[in-house]
Amino acid sequence: MPDTDRERWDAKWRAATPKQPSPFLVGLDAALPRVGRALDVAGGPGHDALWLAARGLAVTLVDGSFVALERARAEAARRGLPLAAEARDLEVAGLPEGPFAVVVCLNYLQRSLFPRFAEVLAPGGVLVFSQPTRTNLERHPKPGPRFFLEPGELASLVPASLAVVSLVEDWTAEGRHEARLVARRAPAR
Repeated sequence: MPDTDRERWDAKWRAATPKQPSPFLVGLDAALPRVGRALDVAGGPGHDALWLAARGLAVTLVDGSFVALERARAEAARRGLPLAAEARDLEVAGLPEGPFAVVVCLNYLQRSLFPRFAEVLAPGGVLVFSQPTRTNLERHPKPGPRFFLEPGELASLVPASLAVVSLVEDWTAEGRHEARLVARRAPAR
């Protein structure tokens, strides 16, 4: 991540108020494991990572913002939750080694990570992904073109080694047009 991007994200998270976990992720509560390792990709200050940790998972949060990671560590310590928070330039270093029972990637688009999502998932592991689509621009100026999916694109990014449990593109209750995916790696035989 270039220093200018890191500085921009650090400034954003320095000024941000604490966020609640994603309603999409929380809505999947019954379908997600409660034991094992979880990976939150580009999870900012850890609102989703902390929710996963409170459910019993050993969570690794990766993000490029030092400020976001420090906020996540402080909140985890305040709540008594185990959380590994790692500064990582995902475009250079990629994902940490698995296996993970759950991989969550919400509001971060790096198409080259999709093959690695499948590789780092444990057998039976679940991938949870969401990202705005171009249709979102009808109501919102952000994210810009570099950060949205084309309509129907998400299905083409899912590796064959993952079984799609759910794939929806629509306006969300939060007012964004997103492509949302839940996929599972085949269980061990």
